[in-house]
Amino acid sequence: MTEPAPVSSARAPLALVVLAAGKGTRMKSDLHKVLHPIAGRPMLQHLMASAAALAPERQVVVAGHGRDQLEKALGDSATIAVQDPQLGTGHAVQQAQGALAGFAGDVLILYGDVPFVRAETMERMLARLHAEDAPAVVVLGFEPADTLQYGRVIAEQGRIVKMVEHKDATDAERACRLCNSGLMAVRGADLFGLLDQVGNDNAQGEYYLTDIVNVANAAGKTCAVVVTDDEYEVAGINSRGELAQAEARWQERRRAAAMADGATLVAPETVWFAFDTVLGRDVTVEQNVVFGPGVTVADHVVIHAFSHLEGCTLDSGVSIGPFARLRPGARLETGSRVGNFVEVKNARLGAGAKANHLTYLGDADVGAGANIGAGTITCNYDGYFKYRTVIGERAFIGSNSALIAPIRIGADAIVAAGSAVSRDVSDGELRLVRGEQLVKPGWADRFHDAMKKKKAEGKK
Repeated sequence: MTEPAPVSSARAPLALVVLAAGKGTRMKSDLHKVLHPIAGRPMLQHLMASAAALAPERQVVVAGHGRDQLEKALGDSATIAVQDPQLGTGHAVQQAQGALAGFAGDVLILYGDVPFVRAETMERMLARLHAEDAPAVVVLGFEPADTLQYGRVIAEQGRIVKMVEHKDATDAERACRLCNSGLMAVRGADLFGLLDQVGNDNAQGEYYLTDIVNVANAAGKTCAVVVTDDEYEVAGINSRGELAQAEARWQERRRAAAMADGATLVAPETVWFAFDTVLGRDVTVEQNVVFGPGVTVADHVVIHAFSHLEGCTLDSGVSIGPFARLRPGARLETGSRVGNFVEVKNARLGAGAKANHLTYLGDADVGAGANIGAGTITCNYDGYFKYRTVIGERAFIGSNSALIAPIRIGADAIVAAGSAVSRDVSDGELRLVRGEQLVKPGWADRFHDAMKKKKAEGKK
């Protein structure tokens, strides 16, 4: 359907009202429903991030159960309004009235458990609110494959004739496939006056937000529907199963986007991204790789199978894994390599440096071209404080070495295999820290002979 053009391209000031007062009983969790993560970010924050593109002047989150958790998660980014008791969605929005006192702009009403509404869709709703026919309310509708228990939007040519909840709908109304997502755009000057006229004479005995459309229609005003063709965009999340489905859908789309942008995913269905993962071009990601939050990968990087990355940066030409773990603060500079069963935390590997296997590098700076042998450990923690290890350019650290921080290994220095180094090593120096080897010629032969004899005698 064609939507009337907006009267002006200038947008009015915007406020968000996000409903998050539900108890989320189907989640069976101590964590507030809207704080359950998808791709490493709470679902509420997915929604707020999308809405941030519209630069709202005020943000109000209506809470009930778990208010303290929401306050901690949101900080001072939003005002918390409390709904107690909980008497329906219309009643919930009324709780934002104090926080929106004196506000004369537009209000977008969103739901904390409907996290994937696009900023473009919100823009369409606001533009429709300011079209030539000046609707009092704009509703976001959708046409799902299965209409389930959704409320219906009865509309003609994009103008809403009636809104009805599923439980209150007739069979003819339930036959309508246009469903109500619950999201609305309303002018702040009109919103609370409409809500004041909403009653609770319905099957649930609640004050439905949707009834503001019927109130406006009864007053001779126009109400309009904007339709999204993406059911995923308005999918609510109410259970662990639905949370898993939402995660799966998000990951599927992100994988497709990564490949469209020039990355190779060898087995796409086994790669898991975070909400903020950045991949360059010609990056290859093998099977069963997990990206936690805060990962940036430059061009021409290879990430081998079964690696886990979080809070790290990989420069061009880096190779990691298989079975590598990069933790927050890891920085791998151009052409460096981390191999199998290597863990890097809060450490920098200079250009061309390599730690090929079985190594822990924590709180360290590794110079360009350095070679870290198998089994090397930077001993960075004494039970109370963290200390840093600095390894110079082109240094060679022999296998099974322990570098006891704070310590500095000079450029071109060599630490012999099996050393436990607790003092600085100068440039170009060899450091060998081992106990004296004791040699007893023939001892092993005599030992074996004696034990074989005892074993033989024991069988008689």
